[in-house]
Amino acid sequence: MQLKISHVTRYRYEGPVTYGLQEVRLTPRSIPGQNVLAWSIEIQGGKVELEFEDQHANTVKLISFHDDPRELAITCTGEVATLDTSGIFGSHTGYAPLWYFTRVTPLSRPGQAVRKLVRGVREDERDAIARLHLLSARIRETVAYVTGRTGVETSAEAALAVGKGVCQDHSHVFVSAARAMGFPARYVSGYLMMDDRVDQDATHAWAEAHVDGIGWVSFDVSNGISPDERHVRVATGLDYREAAPISGMCWGENGQETLAVSLQVQQ
Repeated sequence: MQLKISHVTRYRYEGPVTYGLQEVRLTPRSIPGQNVLAWSIEIQGGKVELEFEDQHANTVKLISFHDDPRELAITCTGEVATLDTSGIFGSHTGYAPLWYFTRVTPLSRPGQAVRKLVRGVREDERDAIARLHLLSARIRETVAYVTGRTGVETSAEAALAVGKGVCQDHSHVFVSAARAMGFPARYVSGYLMMDDRVDQDATHAWAEAHVDGIGWVSFDVSNGISPDERHVRVATGLDYREAAPISGMCWGENGQETLAVSLQVQQ
């Protein structure tokens, strides 16, 4: 499948900005099952100071903006050819060793709710893939997909307590639970072509667990599927903070910051 993506993120500030920095992880790579045919990022109101690969081999652009800009716009456009790999990414690669993905982070720290969620999963299925699919289904049943109830700082435990969340929360719960079950696990951010619309409000997120003899296996908990040719992988990390499409800070008497996102993913 060949997907066309147009993604505009626009920040507006009420007052002057003395200085700001943004880390941008919005550059997909050509990898098994995914071939980037064309991709460009344009910056208005700022400039690229540095481009590098982080410990997960994500491409990161460091963008600065200063001299009283009232608007920063980041526009991504491109085309990506994809294949359906039944959710299997394959062998582990990258700079971070596999044991790194067993680490606990503030957003994925398992507590009583996570331990209750995974209780019995080990015994219900002897096959590792079947256990992980069962885990994905339990998360989807426990945390209903509802927008506006959680945010980027919501942990896996907090999402389970609320019982509502979005793809970011589903992914954090899966990562936390999979690690508690003994699997290295990671968070994935990217794009998803939806069957019923072109215009979308945000990027997508899913999770992966590493299974001996198979490698990384992906789970789109929010949609109850294994990621397929409609998914475009952009960045990975231990949690959202390491794979966030855009993160940063600014200084000055800028007052209220307004964020607007325009995203289209189509065949």
